[in-house]
Amino acid sequence: MLEALKALSSFFVENSLRTRRNLRGDIERRSLAINEEFVSIFKEVKEELESINEDVQAMSNCCQDMTCRLQAAKEQTQDLIVKTTKLQSESQRLEIRAQVADAFLSKFQLTSDEMSLLRGTREGPITEDFFKALGRVKQIHNDVKVLLRTNQQTAGLEIMEQMALLQETAYERLYRWAQNECRALTQESCDISPVLTQATEALQDRPVLHKYTLDEFGTARRSTVVRGFIDALTRGGPGGTPRPIEMHSHDPLRYVGDMLAWLHQAAASEKEHLEALLKHVSTQGVEENIQEVVGHITEGVCRPLKVRIEQVIVAEPGAVLLYKISNLLKFYHHTISGIVGNSATTLLTTIEEMHLLSKKIFFNSLSLHASKLMDKVELPPSDLGPSSALNQTLMLLREVLASHDSSVVPLDARQADFVQVLSCVLDPLLQMCTVSASNLGTADMATFMVNSLYMMKTTLALFEFTDRRLEMLQFQIEAHLDTLINEQASYVLTRVGLSYIYNAVQQHKPEQPITVRYSGKAASSTSRNQCCSLSLLSKGPLAGTPNLDSVALKAAMVQFDRYLSAPDNLLMPQLNFLLSATVKYQALF
Repeated sequence: MLEALKALSSFFVENSLRTRRNLRGDIERRSLAINEEFVSIFKEVKEELESINEDVQAMSNCCQDMTCRLQAAKEQTQDLIVKTTKLQSESQRLEIRAQVADAFLSKFQLTSDEMSLLRGTREGPITEDFFKALGRVKQIHNDVKVLLRTNQQTAGLEIMEQMALLQETAYERLYRWAQNECRALTQESCDISPVLTQATEALQDRPVLHKYTLDEFGTARRSTVVRGFIDALTRGGPGGTPRPIEMHSHDPLRYVGDMLAWLHQAAASEKEHLEALLKHVSTQGVEENIQEVVGHITEGVCRPLKVRIEQVIVAEPGAVLLYKISNLLKFYHHTISGIVGNSATTLLTTIEEMHLLSKKIFFNSLSLHASKLMDKVELPPSDLGPSSALNQTLMLLREVLASHDSSVVPLDARQADFVQVLSCVLDPLLQMCTVSASNLGTADMATFMVNSLYMMKTTLALFEFTDRRLEMLQFQIEAHLDTLINEQASYVLTRVGLSYIYNAVQQHKPEQPITVRYSGKAASSTSRNQCCSLSLLSKGPLAGTPNLDSVALKAAMVQFDRYLSAPDNLLMPQLNFLLSATVKYQALF
């Protein structure tokens, strides 16, 4: 309604009689105009639809024509379609087979670049890519074993044979290259390249080639070590520092020590070089290989070393120096054996021979010294002290034992050497002292022996492994000290007039011995025992013995009391010659 009113208001603008009468006609005319407008518009639509209908009809005709033509073409190309379908199927199968073949080739065949790396020229360099290609060959050789368990045994055998030939060719080339590299390692500072280390690791699959490579390395390094040792002996270090070892040939100990120290350093360096060369080798015998090659390298210096050490030893520089050289050789034998192993290498054998030679000449020197002592035995000096020969021998023994204590040889070996040295020196010394004192009186001989034994004891007390000898010397000192004590007691009894009385008492054997405790101070236990019971002789069973009357006894006791008050007045002269205050005190009290 509203819309109609709005439309009416658009042309009904004036409400008059005339407009009301003409309203119907106006509305009809307006409706007619609208219908005419619709007719005009739909005419255009009709024309468009007719055009579309014509186009659609043309398209339908065209499609019908194309369908007919396609049907005819299909009938004509049926055989071609069948062939095309077969070819497509065949193409897919061939594509799959090509992929399988590519996968097979990539797994079981090498590329042209890898083949050229493995079959390169003999003089060509070896790079990291070579080892990758060699690893690829080994992998293929292992993987192809799978084919042998299938129906592809022929292909598997062919591939395995091909890879085996490639491996042999590659290993042969690698061995030649490693051999040339090892021959070039003649510098004193050996630089092992990582590629050479890899080559040694790869060659462990061929034990013979691996051993030949190590032999070549050992031969090259052996000549270098020999040349370096000769240069160190005659030319010294770069620029003359350090000085040539031959410059110290006048000092035997330093001369031998410098040579052994140089060899120890060289052996350690060569072992480090070999460890760097074989650090990736995983076989169990690596350590044995290292020890064997180091032994071969150091073998070249054995001859010049042996000649020079023999010259030093045969020149007999003295027992002390010989003993120091022997200990030095033993120490370096122990030290170098930790580097080259305990196997019987030529270097260790040479050092052991020189050690035994120096030890033999050392003990020969001691034996010769001992024989000279016995050939010309000196008489004891007037002060009954140690003879000059004894002092010289003890000084020699002290120097030997001091050098033995400062040595760094193992404890067991040092103890065995100590026992042998002491036996070689002390036994002749004791025999010499005994022969030297054989013509002396009892007191003089005991004093001389106590002084000599005391000097031996004080010398040995400074060193280890001498307890047994010290006990033996102490027993001998005590035995001779007992002789001195008895002589001192007899000396005192004779001087105070109690000797005759004491002898009489000793010869008498009463049924019940008289026991009296004497409260006075005596010079020794023996003199106290000898003077016991004398105060009761005048009333005892010996009262009728001549010179044992009360007057004689009282006079003797008076003299004895005087001795007790001043015992130093009745000392034997020999006691004043005792060197040890302790021993002298034991003799007096």
